[in-house]
Amino acid sequence: MNPNLNLLQPYPFQRLRDLFKGTTPNVNYSAINLSIGEPKHATPHLIKDALVNNLSGLASYPTTIGSIELRTAISNWISRRYGIPALNPDTSILPVTGSREALFAFAQVVINNSKTKPIVISPNPFYQIYEGAAFLAGAEPYFLNTLPENQHAMDFESVPVDILNRTQLVYICSPGNPSGKVMSLNQWKTIFELSDKYGFIIAADECYSEIYFDEATPPLGALQAAHKLGRDYNNLIIFSSLSKRSNVPGMRSGFVAGDVRIIEKFALYRTYHGCAMNPAVQAASMTAWNDEAHVIENRRLYAEKFKTVTPLLKGALALEMPDAAFYLWAKINQANGRQLSDTEFALRLYRDFNVTVLPGSYLAREAHGINPGKNFVRLALVAKLDECVEAANRIQKMCDL
Repeated sequence: MNPNLNLLQPYPFQRLRDLFKGTTPNVNYSAINLSIGEPKHATPHLIKDALVNNLSGLASYPTTIGSIELRTAISNWISRRYGIPALNPDTSILPVTGSREALFAFAQVVINNSKTKPIVISPNPFYQIYEGAAFLAGAEPYFLNTLPENQHAMDFESVPVDILNRTQLVYICSPGNPSGKVMSLNQWKTIFELSDKYGFIIAADECYSEIYFDEATPPLGALQAAHKLGRDYNNLIIFSSLSKRSNVPGMRSGFVAGDVRIIEKFALYRTYHGCAMNPAVQAASMTAWNDEAHVIENRRLYAEKFKTVTPLLKGALALEMPDAAFYLWAKINQANGRQLSDTEFALRLYRDFNVTVLPGSYLAREAHGINPGKNFVRLALVAKLDECVEAANRIQKMCDL
């Protein structure tokens, strides 16, 4: 067996199941799950119809690079969304079966583990795939703590030069999971300049880019930032997904785009890996990328939930509206002179009020002397509005006890 498998930690939701093992929730309350970022809004009918109407595609092997029609639809969407020149669909775009598998596979392609122990930098807290991808590629994760006092930014100035010299890949998540913070143009400028100096590749995870609260100010994207700064896309790849944007997490559809040289090598890897997208899913994906009406309605539903729920929780938890995404990243207040840990808080809330949230420490690692997720909980506002309101009321009730 690959010995690097032994470096993998249990996934956060396995840790949550272990935490709750042997605990019976209060059956006087209906179960409300805010722990996992799985969209619950209805899948648009136009996407379902496109999937069903193209089932004949199941009779053919799909190509790794996908259809030119899908790649062109993605290129056009990128151009519309970010106000940048259209990317070449033949060389700069690759469909993937969800951003999760692509984020993992990407490290296996770009890490050269024949060199002195390579480093993969990621935010902390972070999407756990980044760490697993680094370990299985034979690299060493290096965590940059993102803290509320520095607006959840990754402080690259604190990274030692010897670490930067060994860094081959940097994962950036904007809008962030779990904070919902969006990278500024100046922050992108810093990362691009470091990439130029040290030669590392940037993997920009943008799977939450289409969940935001002001139609006039969508989150800045990595390709957009590069274009604004007068740069090309050297050493930059973005990862996007339909799962959150279009409420199709089960369809497993997304794309990667950016540096032509890297896309070429990633396509070669994927040809051997066998990650081609189902032809019916390709057709449905093309329909989804070509339509914005359903995405605007999706955002409206999330905006309504955040506008309603956030004020209800402010007395119980220390939190603020995120810039984007569908998480509330909330710090647990002291009660009766005692600070409940995030795991105690989650266990009590589940046991006494049948509401499930994710302890923040499960999304982070101990790094530079602290676990930056400690005493935080992540709430995914993916349930219906009335369920989210009910959950907020129960959290308030627990905190009042």
